[in-house]
Amino acid sequence: MRWDLFCKVIDNHGDLGVCWRLAAQLAARGETVRLWVDDGAALQWMAPAGSENVEVIDWAQPAAVAAALHAPAPDVLVEAFGCDPDTGLIAQFAREARTGDAPRVWLNLEYLSAEPYVERLHTLPSPVFKGPGEGLTKYFFYPGFTTATGGLLREPDLRQQQADFDRAAWLAVQGVDRHPDELLVLLFCYEPMALAGLLAQWTDGASRVRLLVTAGRASAAVHAALGTTAGTPCTERGMLSVQHLPLLAQRDFDRLLWSCDLNFVRGEDSLVRALWAGRPFVWQIYAQDDDAHHVKLNAWLDAIDAPASLRRFHHAWNGIDNMSVEPPGPDVLASWSAAVQAAQGALHNQDDLVTQLLQFVQERRVLHRN
Repeated sequence: MRWDLFCKVIDNHGDLGVCWRLAAQLAARGETVRLWVDDGAALQWMAPAGSENVEVIDWAQPAAVAAALHAPAPDVLVEAFGCDPDTGLIAQFAREARTGDAPRVWLNLEYLSAEPYVERLHTLPSPVFKGPGEGLTKYFFYPGFTTATGGLLREPDLRQQQADFDRAAWLAVQGVDRHPDELLVLLFCYEPMALAGLLAQWTDGASRVRLLVTAGRASAAVHAALGTTAGTPCTERGMLSVQHLPLLAQRDFDRLLWSCDLNFVRGEDSLVRALWAGRPFVWQIYAQDDDAHHVKLNAWLDAIDAPASLRRFHHAWNGIDNMSVEPPGPDVLASWSAAVQAAQGALHNQDDLVTQLLQFVQERRVLHRN
């Protein structure tokens, strides 16, 4: 089938990261995908090799839209996270859906959440009463953590990839010369208020910590907290070693998560990848002005049956309360790891997002023909 996937970039690492993984995984299963994006610059480092059967189109270019209007409409149109595709493309899709022989499916891929409403709304139809798509039906598709949702993005061979992975060799290629007794920590975050305190505790602690800091906001936040100059690649402070990383392709970011003893992640895409890594991790959720992210965070902690220590750390890291963060020791990390691996095992037993998308689309197409 031919898919049009529309993505409006708000956070290069988040919305575009999810959409690229979706497009690439659909293509890997034989689908043909046009990824329409308003700013695809991050794909130069996120997915430098591209993907066969995935065409990236800048929807801000009138010529690209005009060319698409002279080609057949897609079999499946996906609006990622409620973005608004070009009205001419919607009108073309609607016209061919009404008059063409091939059935067409219109989906709205929603944000990931563990909140109860996701199960209620997943796959619900939404009749379109006005605009260029008038008369058609759009379906909501919700990723999630239960069998009553659309599942999570996951490669079919992910477990085999991890079984074949050589952690030490990969770290050496990345220039990470790890001391045998160091705790290896990944930091991919926004600007958490608790960061400076955590860095100070690691500096003055009794155990070695090597902090691998991702490029961008996380790197800037660490430089600000330590008072170091932006662009300084490495810093030694007491028991803390800080190493700033370059921008990493998705494949390498995944392997970085597999390599570290503790992962700090942010946003939707890295949350899912941290779960698949099976290592203890802390999630910084995207903050909302009305504090709705507090409910979303707690729902996710409930979903993985997080131990009390992991809940407290998340609340402090996300600024929900004024508690300071305490660096987790070996016993605490072991309890976090057990919770993550139990959640990971349950999720591996569920169908992944692409499998469920393909099944749902096929069911809609059969119903249309009948």
